[in-house]
Amino acid sequence: MSETTTVAGAARRGDPAEEAAALDAGDRLAAKRAEFVLDDTVYLDGNSLGALPAGVPDRVADVIRREWGEMRIRSWTESGWWEAPERIGDRIAPLVGAAPGQVVVSDSTSVNVFKAVVGAVRIAQEDAPGRTEVLVDASTFPTDGYIAESAARMTGCTVRPVPAGEMAAEAGPYTAVMLVNHVDYRTGELADLSGTTRAAHRAGARVVWDVCHTAGALPVDLDAHGVDFAVGCTYKYLNGGPGAPAFLYVRADLAERFDSPLPGWNSHVDPFAMASVYAAGEGAVRGRVGTPDILSLLALEESLKVWDGVDIADVRAKSLALTDFFVRCVEAYVPDGRVHVITPTAHERRGSQVALRCPDAGEVMTELIARGVVGDYRRPDVLRFGFTPLYTSFADAERAARVLAEVLAEATTPGGPA
Repeated sequence: MSETTTVAGAARRGDPAEEAAALDAGDRLAAKRAEFVLDDTVYLDGNSLGALPAGVPDRVADVIRREWGEMRIRSWTESGWWEAPERIGDRIAPLVGAAPGQVVVSDSTSVNVFKAVVGAVRIAQEDAPGRTEVLVDASTFPTDGYIAESAARMTGCTVRPVPAGEMAAEAGPYTAVMLVNHVDYRTGELADLSGTTRAAHRAGARVVWDVCHTAGALPVDLDAHGVDFAVGCTYKYLNGGPGAPAFLYVRADLAERFDSPLPGWNSHVDPFAMASVYAAGEGAVRGRVGTPDILSLLALEESLKVWDGVDIADVRAKSLALTDFFVRCVEAYVPDGRVHVITPTAHERRGSQVALRCPDAGEVMTELIARGVVGDYRRPDVLRFGFTPLYTSFADAERAARVLAEVLAEATTPGGPA
């Protein structure tokens, strides 16, 4: 099937419900589902907001009642609040292929993109002052583009949009930084992190990866591929909760050269000296700015416990199996020609979502949600379904495709829902 193949109406692999039962019976991650707060809804929007891990409510209640309510200011030291950004960063590090000490949890994705792009440009221009171009993924999540424009103005650069697949060929002697999304948030297409990073370095440029849609969904291997900077959110596949703080990765050998555009007292080498002159701390701490959001940070820390004992390779294997199976179910159930798959078929080019082009996508998604299947809609015509391997079952995928087919069939019938 090509990226834009019309979904066929005929089943090719027998009964999808029976296949789902067999796949769920052999699922090595099936027990993880019990560690989340779930109901009868088929939840396929974890690529926007992950489900609630079951241990979080009690942990947050304890933080509020005991650590804040009883211990108050003492919790900065006695409850480990002060070290939380680096401690939680070290919990995320293995999930993105980073050694300890290179990841800090702080601020939002947008703020961390700003820090990373400006910091990367400054390093590139130290090495070669003539580098005045920032290449930005042409289909980037809008905020990344907005931030890149502002960072470029601050550093005397210009921004040039380039498709992610063409970044490697476009890097040249004037390129300071390439800002690339690891997955296209609309289509689910996975960019070539390794090849693009190598190309940036051959050209003498630095690269910043946005891994919001891959952290916790597949191996990222930041250290192994020599990535300079990476930024990711924690409320998608890492299940940190709405507005959970993001993370910033700075490769170890660049840490001492990382000149953050947002120096704050929390990243000072001696914060409580209250010195009038800024002196940056060491390593990942340079990514901090102001006082950490403790309630969200500690909710995230508890959420990350669901990863105990999980091999990210198993997560990737299940992700690919789920997305393959969902597409087969759509082929089996959906009326011929009603939707088009725009997510790449090839595993090496696919994230952990399936996007379907559908002319009446907005109305269709509204009806799906009313019937207990939650995905999301991206204007003008994309139905997006995210698959979170820790809690999504194959039965979920089968039901989602079956209900989608029902909605689409009724939408073409007089008096139907759309």
